[in-house]
Amino acid sequence: MAPTPSRLAWLDALRGPAALAVALHHSGWTFIPGLWAEVDRRIDVGTWGVFVFFLVSGYIIPASLERRGDLRVFWTGRAFRLLPLLLAALGLAFLLASAGVFALHPGVSTRPAPLVALGNLTMLQELLGVPAVIDVMWTLSYEMAFYLMAVGLFTVRQAHRSAAVAIVLAVSAVPLGLLLTRPVIGGRADLVAALLGVVVVVVIVVSATARGGARTAAAVTGGLLGLALVILGSRIGAWQGLTVLAMMFAGTAVYRAEQGTIRWSAAVAAVLTVLACGALAKDDPGWAPALSLAVAFFGAAFALRHRSFPRWLAHLGVISFSLYLLHPLLLRVSPNLPLFFLVLLPLCYLTHRLIEAPAQRLGRRLGRG
Repeated sequence: MAPTPSRLAWLDALRGPAALAVALHHSGWTFIPGLWAEVDRRIDVGTWGVFVFFLVSGYIIPASLERRGDLRVFWTGRAFRLLPLLLAALGLAFLLASAGVFALHPGVSTRPAPLVALGNLTMLQELLGVPAVIDVMWTLSYEMAFYLMAVGLFTVRQAHRSAAVAIVLAVSAVPLGLLLTRPVIGGRADLVAALLGVVVVVVIVVSATARGGARTAAAVTGGLLGLALVILGSRIGAWQGLTVLAMMFAGTAVYRAEQGTIRWSAAVAAVLTVLACGALAKDDPGWAPALSLAVAFFGAAFALRHRSFPRWLAHLGVISFSLYLLHPLLLRVSPNLPLFFLVLLPLCYLTHRLIEAPAQRLGRRLGRG
């Protein structure tokens, strides 16, 4: 098979298997729960997949931000990368729910509709105590918190401190996780959630459009708010939530070391500290192996990054967001495991071609305008 020439093909080669792992995890529990329980007891395949995603985001997002050097271009690119498919998936979820084949979280109908919309469209619902329309969206909340922190560090010219940030977050996760076992922001704190969601939107808009001190103040506020939301709002607990953030910054540290801005010893120390502090964050025998194998898989792909990867594997990575976001919806209408994957892959190829790719091209044009 012809190899792909892209210098970042190794990242797509990571994304594709990671998305399939999450889909396999959920489909395994749906169609073969007895067998999958034995697998899950040894390694949480879904956790492995999402932590591979987090490492990839940690590596590529700051690189993308710094390559452009423009917050307006960055936020425009992120919006057109994520929101069009997200809107389509949310619409499909409500359509399937109205047909009685998809069960929405009860809170979607009992919490105020504007708040549910704000939480899900900002992708911060997991950290605002707002129910997600599609369960797997929880990872997008941590991605958004990471974006906010990365932008804040970039604006004050501290982005090179990613290894130190990863270590501080990982070490802080243990005592904070023991103290904050439940989210402070949660339950039915509708007003608090709404205010925080609106503030996030405002700081993003101001950081993308303003200049000088106003831009810096907005970006720093956003970064601090992203960190606070993870500490106070993580429904998976502050220990796990901060481990997620720390892992993303560990991915950034690898990028910094590759670029020569920090020593490799600092990047390795960051990765090992995150693993050591995060291993006991969840009382699940499959958790620590999943984290360790995610780091090992990322490291192996990084070591082979200058090699050619099969084109099909890179293409799988290109459609990985569709795979990740749409597979929970297809699970509810698929009668068995083989048919689930036979339909999922072509469906995601179509949604990428018809929704994601055109939106990304439009975002690039608007960013250059």
